[in-house]
Amino acid sequence: MASPTGTTDAPFGRMLTAMVTPFTADGAVDYAAVRRLAAYLVDEQRNDGLIVSGTTGESPTTSDVEKERILSVVLETVGDRATVVAGAGSNDTHHSVELARAAARAGAHGLLVVTPYYSKPPQEGLYQHFTAVADATGLPVMLYDIPGRAGVPIATETLIRLAQHERIVAVKDAKGDLFAGGQMMTVTDLALYSGDDLLNLPWLSMGAAGFVSVVGHVVGAHLARMIELYRNGDVSQALAVHRQLAPVIEGIMMSAGGAIMVKAALDMVGVPVGPVRLPLVAATERQIAELRTCLVAGGVKLTDT
Repeated sequence: MASPTGTTDAPFGRMLTAMVTPFTADGAVDYAAVRRLAAYLVDEQRNDGLIVSGTTGESPTTSDVEKERILSVVLETVGDRATVVAGAGSNDTHHSVELARAAARAGAHGLLVVTPYYSKPPQEGLYQHFTAVADATGLPVMLYDIPGRAGVPIATETLIRLAQHERIVAVKDAKGDLFAGGQMMTVTDLALYSGDDLLNLPWLSMGAAGFVSVVGHVVGAHLARMIELYRNGDVSQALAVHRQLAPVIEGIMMSAGGAIMVKAALDMVGVPVGPVRLPLVAATERQIAELRTCLVAGGVKLTDT
């Protein structure tokens, strides 16, 4: 299925959030809340794309059946007005291929494929893994380069090789190497998406297509405006937005991080998504108090006070 918001230079849209997976109090997937959250992210937070079942979606602890149903619900809710990208990564190439095929059957617009984690494969192993997943369907692929979690980076030389594949069209960069990313964008047509909210504006200045954000759950509209301002040449106002959001990024990403803190933040803005699944645990009272201070400092309107 063609992406409803993709362009030649931004194949998955520009403002994407890596969506959390809502759970009920007893730990089941809350599909009604999945629907509400997807609509909120697109209609209120101005996301033109969503990543489903990525790390922030707690993909290691959701079953393949749950992943497919979550994807279907999101597609039914916003698939006509946002690009819906399915996480299809694991450290088992065969499993990743099966996840990719299931996502294609469900109607996903694209795939996010993370570097195989824990196994620490050599670069040739990475090349063959990503190629196998890209060969499995007709969907466009965004690679996910996150050595802090995966244990190994995707080398620039490997990215250049992978760029020759007609369906590998983008990279979500959480490596934070501006020089290497700049090299890649100079010699390939791969679109780079910032996967580190701290570096959103710096990556834009280097030529990034857009963001795959975590803080976009609560400040997506601000990030979308920052992209518009920068692309329209108003760099000073884009910088002002970047600086305004710094406390929000600190509060969500610099403590317990990721799903734990963004679920707490969503509770504070009146979009409850339930608990996290083990081995993640809920934010502590101190972390929640610090998060509240950071959100207020960043101009986020809270509804739980």
